[in-house]
Amino acid sequence: MATKRIKFTSKLHTDFIKELRQNTKEYFEQNKISRFGNFNLAFKAIVMGSLYLLPLLFMLLGWIPSVGGTLLAWTIMGIGMSGVGMGLMHDANHGAFSKRAWVNSLLSKSMYFLGGFPTNWRHQHNTMHHGFTNIDGHDEDISPVGILRFSPHKPLYKIHKFQHIYAWFFYGLMTISWVVYKDFKQLYGYMKAGVVVNKNKSYTYLFLDLILAKVIYYSLFLVLPIVLIPIAWYWVVLGFFIMHFVCGFILGIVFQTAHVMTTTEYPLPDKEGNIDNNWAIHQLMTTSDYSPKSRFFSWFIGGLNYQVEHHLFPQISHVHYRKLSKMVKETAEKYDVPYYVERTFFVALKNHYQMLKVLGR
Repeated sequence: MATKRIKFTSKLHTDFIKELRQNTKEYFEQNKISRFGNFNLAFKAIVMGSLYLLPLLFMLLGWIPSVGGTLLAWTIMGIGMSGVGMGLMHDANHGAFSKRAWVNSLLSKSMYFLGGFPTNWRHQHNTMHHGFTNIDGHDEDISPVGILRFSPHKPLYKIHKFQHIYAWFFYGLMTISWVVYKDFKQLYGYMKAGVVVNKNKSYTYLFLDLILAKVIYYSLFLVLPIVLIPIAWYWVVLGFFIMHFVCGFILGIVFQTAHVMTTTEYPLPDKEGNIDNNWAIHQLMTTSDYSPKSRFFSWFIGGLNYQVEHHLFPQISHVHYRKLSKMVKETAEKYDVPYYVERTFFVALKNHYQMLKVLGR
């Protein structure tokens, strides 16, 4: 795990982010609105939370006794699970869901109910991914299992020639890997590297917290269903897997189409750890938007189709990104800096598919 400190050293185009931040500040002040979430976000949290938890409750109460109905319920839970992650936990994790810090802290812990570990997520996502996007050895999002190659700086194996075919299946395994082993492996890796992921809690405490979290999660989402749902246990296990596969697949295609694209770049630091760019322009060069005109799609995926805006303003709720995207585009054009956007989600998927082929060959 990389420990070298990365520094963005270029002073070019620094006026871009200064002007953009000033324009953004004026937008919120002139319209007298908060940078945090609004009724739209609260409503979404209720909808996605219901899609995730109500089918489980109905199954536990015996209201869905058939195998077909049970598997359908788990599928719906997978959709709700992804919605909770993208539309609730994600904003709260960045402190953007509510102006009340305790609300953000509480809702960020919804990660526990998704089978993940909030401490790992905050370090991997907030610190490493947002701080060092697409930098090999620092951004863990482009360092998946070896059978996938998301960076041109990773070793190339013969199997990668076919990753544009099989990668989609592995996307579906994303969240099940959290539940089974990744959280333990990740936390252990941080400890060995001497990374401070929580300045107030020791690694002993964090490992105990992680173990307890997994016990509670498995008890609620696997043991109780096996005991109470009136069908054979293996159907419940299959349903649990389907839930995670649906969620993982949705998350995989949403996030990877924002960074692993033919347009995005993969800069490397020099021997001293310097990146010859400033942070804001680096985000533009390594991130892509898509489907900017589809309001429902954007609503469903928590505004993550506006990844450029999210990377520039992670502490602003995603409900504002559609309006901010116009300012970002205009300012980028003014300073002649990159602003990547794909017309639709399917065009973005095609671009990502092509990039998987490029990285595989």
